[in-house]
Amino acid sequence: MTHPASDEAVHPSPHTEEPDVGPSGFTLWAILRRNPDRAADVSAPAVSELESVVDVLDADGVTIRGFYDVSGMRADADLMIWLHGDTAEALQAGLRALRRTTMLSDLLPTWNAMGVHRDAEFNRQHVPGFLRGKEPLQWLCLYPFVRSFEWYLLPEEERRAMLAEHGRKGAAFRGVLANTVASFALGDYEWLLPLESDDLVDLVDLMRDLRATDARRHVREEVPFFTGRRIPAAEVAEVLS
Repeated sequence: MTHPASDEAVHPSPHTEEPDVGPSGFTLWAILRRNPDRAADVSAPAVSELESVVDVLDADGVTIRGFYDVSGMRADADLMIWLHGDTAEALQAGLRALRRTTMLSDLLPTWNAMGVHRDAEFNRQHVPGFLRGKEPLQWLCLYPFVRSFEWYLLPEEERRAMLAEHGRKGAAFRGVLANTVASFALGDYEWLLPLESDDLVDLVDLMRDLRATDARRHVREEVPFFTGRRIPAAEVAEVLS
């Protein structure tokens, strides 16, 4: 699977200089599912309320990068929400505000994960796409990653060589936007890997091709996967109906 060391796994950088000051930011994903005992309110007023809360959060510095339809991909998920902002507590408050809306209040949580931008291993130039002002793409594939215990004890040059090979494999997928963030101490994982593309098949092919690398030997955990299509608030109602 995609190694979280850097954006090189998808878009190798031709530059060697490190930026003087990189952007910082936290990001949060929430995976929700329908409640079999309580139907979601998908009325027009409920849609308007959800859109209003998104606008209020945006004014307060919390960006909703997208709502994603993950229904049918798994049995335990219907909706994915992606938020980002300057502080973890702002994202926590933002998610609570969304969960209190009429449309989302009866949904059940399946999975949450928070990450923060930190320097990537061997490539401090890597900045997640969402922090570089990149527009969201149509499809999002999100999964966590934990390296092997041995990885951190390997010689630096050996790790660097494996990541270089990994980067060359991923270079063919120019339409995939990487957003790797660190999640050490924020949950059960070391890294979170959100990959965006307008072509779902590109995500399938990328993940398959990157299995055939030496870095693949140093994977301890890389599930669950959540993949969905970005949708407007009005379509959230259709997904939950």
